[in-house]
Amino acid sequence: MPGIRVIVLAALAVVVAGGASARASGNGEELRVLFIGNSFTSTNDLPARLAELATATGRRMRARAIVFDGFSLEDHWKQGGAPAALASGEWDAVIMQQGPSSLPENQAHLRIWATRYAALARAAGTRPGLLAVGPESRRRTAFPAVIVSYRKAAEAAAADLYPAGEAWRAAWACDRRVALYGPDGLHPSRLGTYVAALVVYGRLFKAPLLASALTPDGVRGRTAHLLQAAAATALGRRLPPALRCG
Repeated sequence: MPGIRVIVLAALAVVVAGGASARASGNGEELRVLFIGNSFTSTNDLPARLAELATATGRRMRARAIVFDGFSLEDHWKQGGAPAALASGEWDAVIMQQGPSSLPENQAHLRIWATRYAALARAAGTRPGLLAVGPESRRRTAFPAVIVSYRKAAEAAAADLYPAGEAWRAAWACDRRVALYGPDGLHPSRLGTYVAALVVYGRLFKAPLLASALTPDGVRGRTAHLLQAAAATALGRRLPPALRCG
């Protein structure tokens, strides 16, 4: 059985207006976020990247990630750690993901388990959400099916959708050279994780994404602006034509 990885993070900053729950709407309390997933979440430490964005913009949050390499949401349910953490009522939001789930049987599987987790989340006072990933680089033609799969699952579960895969496609529409896959052609590169973190940050905090404060060390300004615009586009935000590609 793959080993479990548990990540606990604290971003020590002050919460400003805007947020995914009453706790983060300006009352000075931190936003508490639980991640449930697999190596798509743990690669490049997505929760830590999210915490960095929050800190950079004066927000305060705490995240925990429960991830097993190769696990689906059903696998997590049977293992028991993720549902137990979710049922504790400790979290304001839960962000869940599994593999691409593009095939019809996998789409049905995702809808079933997303719905089950969402019901548990709401019973615990937690806002459920799904992080939509992408297929392997050799199967880029499957992106539309992956996007539809996660969108339908989010609708069935009445959960928030964090469309990281759509943000990747928006970035490539502007510049096909942007390297969002890592060396294995499956997991995200550092830039790919940065895009996912922007999508989660933008939806969780209802925050602007075109900001120099959100540019991480080691990323050129033009590239950061392009990826920020791609995340905003994936979240359905209208940008002036001059800003759509950063």
